[in-house]
Amino acid sequence: MSENIKNEEYNPDIVTLSDDEGKEYNFEILDAIETDTARYLALLPQYDDPQAMLDDSGELVIVKVGEENGEEFFYEIEDDDEYETIADAFVDRLQDLFEIDEK
Repeated sequence: MSENIKNEEYNPDIVTLSDDEGKEYNFEILDAIETDTARYLALLPQYDDPQAMLDDSGELVIVKVGEENGEEFFYEIEDDDEYETIADAFVDRLQDLFEIDEK
């Protein structure tokens, strides 16, 4: 009797964001939330250097997704109440998978 073993590789969704000076950073998309008015992503920084990964605070980066001319863009959430609401929703959804320290 032969046993079929499925080879499932983990292939995370990675996005690259640039800061104001053009420096690029890679992030893994951990989760997405869609509301009636917008879509949001919870991102985790990715590093090539293992020491940089250890030095990282481990905080999620939360962005708002917008669309212009058929292209997606990621924006900082400027409204504090909107940010808190979305951040709390991500914590609720991700706390079973990750150790989350709520400050």
